[in-house]
Amino acid sequence: MINDNRWGILYCPKHEMLSSKHRWEKIEKCLKANDVEYDFVQSESSSGVDRLVKMMINNGYKTIVIVGGDSALNDAVNCLMQTDSKVRESVALGVIPNGLMNDFAHFWGFAEGDYDQTIKWLKQRRIRKIDLGCIRYTNKHGEHCRRYFLNCINIGLIAAIMNLRRQTRHYFGSRTLSFFFSFLLMIFQRLEYRMHLKINSDTIKRNVMTVCIGNSTGYGQTPNAVPYNGQLDVSVVYHPEMTQLLEGFYLFVRGKFLNHKSVHPFRTRKVEVLEARKALVGIDGRLMKTPVGPFTVTVEQEVVNFLIPE
Repeated sequence: MINDNRWGILYCPKHEMLSSKHRWEKIEKCLKANDVEYDFVQSESSSGVDRLVKMMINNGYKTIVIVGGDSALNDAVNCLMQTDSKVRESVALGVIPNGLMNDFAHFWGFAEGDYDQTIKWLKQRRIRKIDLGCIRYTNKHGEHCRRYFLNCINIGLIAAIMNLRRQTRHYFGSRTLSFFFSFLLMIFQRLEYRMHLKINSDTIKRNVMTVCIGNSTGYGQTPNAVPYNGQLDVSVVYHPEMTQLLEGFYLFVRGKFLNHKSVHPFRTRKVEVLEARKALVGIDGRLMKTPVGPFTVTVEQEVVNFLIPE
């Protein structure tokens, strides 16, 4: 039987030139310095995260810590949501940011590389029940599917940019530089998509550049969203002129995305996407297989125990 205080740690190394072994040695040193009892496994893939989190849950770990980024956290919460609510209630999920994108960790104030402070906070076991967004869709085989998210769903241009950003981050390291390079590349991408959306009492049926449905800050596109109010923030961006596009990028970097006149914000519990013709869909910064036909995005309130700083 696993000691309730013993952590199950899942290490998801970055795929980059810096030594992942060296990074884990630093984390391991901080764990030992803080007298943390733990068992450690390493995963190299999305399917590996799913399998190993299931293993930890089945083995009775009450604290599961993901050493990884937003994608690994997304896989972990989707695994948790497949369990019985009583089992999920007994498990607390924590993160030591170590991904290409760590926006959900940054939302709470966890910093990349500050392993000692992060571990001290996690050891305090301060739990916050958090909301998850949920997309319900039909896949190409006609199967009804659902996928949960911590940060956001992107539909359209930004989904393509976030996909590029994940790739360029390998080369640039900096979040801003990688986004800027992706922004330049997007000039060669499709800039608008025919969409039909229902948000509260509003119906939007027109060409749209991008939509962000945020349970959290949505990589700067839903900056006022918080994952504990039972609401989703939505930013719908109509197609601006090129000069407005440059202004939009400036405001995005400055954290003032909603100030742009092409951005139309909403707050809701449900978004119906009746049409998003040829638009890519991203979930927590990772491209997902594009849903076939209409899909719905909702919020599920206080469904996961998350370890937060003091």
